[in-house]
Amino acid sequence: MTYRLAVSNQKGGVGKTTVAINVAGALAHRGHDVLFVDLDPQGHGTEGLGLEDAYDASPPSLYDVLLDIDAQHRINDLVVSHEEFDVLPSNIDMFNAEPELTTAMRGRERFSMALDELEADYDFLVVDCPPSLGNLTDNALLACRNVLIPAQAEGTSIRALEILFDQVDTLEESYEVDVEDVGLVANRVEVDGEAREMMDWFRDTFGDRIPVWEIRKRVALKRAWNDGVSTFAHDESCDMESVLLDIAAHLETLAAERVEAEAR
Repeated sequence: MTYRLAVSNQKGGVGKTTVAINVAGALAHRGHDVLFVDLDPQGHGTEGLGLEDAYDASPPSLYDVLLDIDAQHRINDLVVSHEEFDVLPSNIDMFNAEPELTTAMRGRERFSMALDELEADYDFLVVDCPPSLGNLTDNALLACRNVLIPAQAEGTSIRALEILFDQVDTLEESYEVDVEDVGLVANRVEVDGEAREMMDWFRDTFGDRIPVWEIRKRVALKRAWNDGVSTFAHDESCDMESVLLDIAAHLETLAAERVEAEAR
């Protein structure tokens, strides 16, 4: 039973893709079979894993799988092996998906339908969402029903989080589903007064309901990105690995609880 996780924040520049790759890397490091899905038309996750050729590849691509119901089984042909985990890369054609899904039948459920066609069994599926709230992000939230939220420790994050939670509420009401926010990752945290104040705000606002993790700005994480891997496959240690492993352990607990609940 695959545990599906959407990594989402409609605010750009929060290091969402870095968090998604490194959480996937942490899960793989702990021995899990992981599929990383790049649902962002900009393809940052695909690039960050060294798969630029896949982003520019000719059809079929993830775009075709989402837009053509008869092609959804081809999702299996698009999965690429990576040294840490499997990857379903984005493609430049994905820029056309957002407007076309607006008029497509069950346009917000196409991703979930495609995932149901996967033949491989994964323990975890990590989806890097676009930095916007539109059809693709809605697809990810509805398919995963679990969302990990990266945010910057600065005042502009407050409004961005309010918008994301409003969108989740709308989806839950419209589709009669529950979308669980499983944790907040304060990312690229600087050592300054504003960051300290925002960390206090994050913990005061969310700490009684969900975990709040702090990942400080580290050049080692950037160098791992440049090498096309997570920090766990990089040849340079980083003190933020312990935080990422804590996130992975929390996800393991949630996945186990879900299995136990469904077995009752």
